[in-house]
Amino acid sequence: MGKASDRYLDEVIERLQAIKTDLRLPIESAAALIVDAARLDGRLFVFGTGHSHILAEEVHYRAGGLAMTVPILSSPTMLHEGAVAGTVYERLEGVVHPILDRYTIGPNDVLVVSSNSGVNAAPIEAARVGRAKGAKIVAITSVAYSTAAAQGRVRLADLADVVLDNNAPPGDAVVGITGSDVKVGPVSTAIGVTILNAILAQVAETLAASGQAPIYLSANMEGADEINRHLVERYRARNPHL
Repeated sequence: MGKASDRYLDEVIERLQAIKTDLRLPIESAAALIVDAARLDGRLFVFGTGHSHILAEEVHYRAGGLAMTVPILSSPTMLHEGAVAGTVYERLEGVVHPILDRYTIGPNDVLVVSSNSGVNAAPIEAARVGRAKGAKIVAITSVAYSTAAAQGRVRLADLADVVLDNNAPPGDAVVGITGSDVKVGPVSTAIGVTILNAILAQVAETLAASGQAPIYLSANMEGADEINRHLVERYRARNPHL
């Protein structure tokens, strides 16, 4: 059967390889929405709760990333100040609306909502609030997981303009191990981050063709201070985390 570490890596590689074919069109569609937003001087917001919030931090002030990205971060829905409480909060109705009020999302913007299970109250509310404010909604989710978990409830996938299916199984973990009936090796974060960076790479290439790509340079590269300073000055008033 091979080592668990090898089996996990094989699973991730196989799933990432499948993305190139299975998500080609939705990646192009998501990138087109973000390009349109950039040309209107809009922003790309990224929201997730629990481990899905990692996608929001991944794109924030990122070397090789776009300065138009804005993470939506609120401690109660994350993990670092209380993981158990965060799980409760992400299932409560009404938690997200006051959080999103801080970010002035509007009709020139795109909101990416990441939720592997796709059924918790917080990401559902985020998609609804974003849509009500006129933003385009891009979902990164497991269609299989959300379909299994929905039990008649609305799924995140039902509310999005573009759905990016990470193809994670219900429960997320993919590797069975000797001595336990519970699988290990979750894949949703590795796949979700890769999907999002693939989209942003396409956006950057499209914008760069007309000299409009606001790309951060790694802080230790020559010229980074000047380049990044200009980008921060441009977006600071519209990104509360700069």
